[in-house]
Amino acid sequence: MQRRFVLKQLTAATLLATAGLSLPAFAQDTIKVGILHSLTGTMAISETALKDVALMTIEEINANGGVLGKQLEPVVVDPASSEPMFAEKARELLAQEKVAVVFGNWTSASRKAVLPVFKELNGLLFYPVQYEGEELERNVFYTGAAPNQQAIPAVEYLLSEDGGGAKRFVLLGTDYVYPRTTNKILRAFLHTKGISDDDIMEVYTPFGHSDYQTIIADIKRFAAGGPTAVVSTINGDSNVPFYRELGNAGLSATEVPVVAFSVGEEELRGVDTKPLVGHLAAWNYFQSLDNPTNAAFVAKWKAYAKANNLPNADTAVTNDPMEATYIGINMWKQAVEKAGTTDVDAVIDAVGGQTFDAPNGFTIKMDETNHHLHKPVYIGEIREDGQFDVVWQTEGPIRAQPWSPYIEGNANKPDTAPAK
Repeated sequence: MQRRFVLKQLTAATLLATAGLSLPAFAQDTIKVGILHSLTGTMAISETALKDVALMTIEEINANGGVLGKQLEPVVVDPASSEPMFAEKARELLAQEKVAVVFGNWTSASRKAVLPVFKELNGLLFYPVQYEGEELERNVFYTGAAPNQQAIPAVEYLLSEDGGGAKRFVLLGTDYVYPRTTNKILRAFLHTKGISDDDIMEVYTPFGHSDYQTIIADIKRFAAGGPTAVVSTINGDSNVPFYRELGNAGLSATEVPVVAFSVGEEELRGVDTKPLVGHLAAWNYFQSLDNPTNAAFVAKWKAYAKANNLPNADTAVTNDPMEATYIGINMWKQAVEKAGTTDVDAVIDAVGGQTFDAPNGFTIKMDETNHHLHKPVYIGEIREDGQFDVVWQTEGPIRAQPWSPYIEGNANKPDTAPAK
């Protein structure tokens, strides 16, 4: 049976049928873990791979003896790219399925939608995607980047001589909380660098938007005013028509470089990347990183994709949120083993300070107090094969700033997750 758990919950019986085992042999004593990702709708292009890498990681943990001597039983739900559905499915996982932890969400809008549920039911969420910061919750561990681990370094690079020395900026994003808050931070940051509002163009499109012809024509006109760069916070399947139109318009990286915060190897699989060579993405991981830990991670993922007949298994790629998912699940496992229990309060206390040898090439740490990972930053140029050549990187992991210093009033906000 193919392990493709789309539009249904992954039950113990499904796992057993896949493995050729009987139900009693598997279900004697398991730990349920929730996987909350969109498998349909506009965000499926990005989130389906996170569901699959979570299942791979759980399979690996189970093969190595499980957690506290118990097998993990994944429960997969599909919130279908709908924020209200995310909240509904989160409640289902916590209240009905009684999962010990949830790994999931992509957009900040979906994370904001589920937060009240996790706080009410004292659930535990590991969130694997870069976000806008301005949040520090007891019930959430953030394994993606905060703005100082992605957005700020990327714009600093664009301002530099190596990055093209941009003097004008187009802030282009999908219309929801992550792009708008990130761009609020970036606008304030650009002001400190002498960039005026007259040299900043800010544009938003709805989820699923597909017609970028007019917007790219406007960008070309704006760029006539001086060296210009585009900062893209477009999310989901809108990236495909955006990059396609970018290529059609002949807007090259040497003319107007685009740096993306939500486009990686997975999203580029659906695009002809030849016209996009030289455009940029800023992440904390790329598949092309050359180190033994990453080589093993990539090989493991490709083997899993083929063994499970995943779509496009022959061209399977890894990306940053997949690595963050892999790290988060392993750190949760380590914390449970340290606590000796899956009790949420005990695990929350045990996660801080956990370390993990990550595919990004560093031993990274979950901060002791602020529920964010210390992460390296990489800026990569798109290659013809849809992979990235790293053109800039930090010397090592940097500590996250959940509260941006470029937002007024943040100076006195606590850098410690609230107590229960």
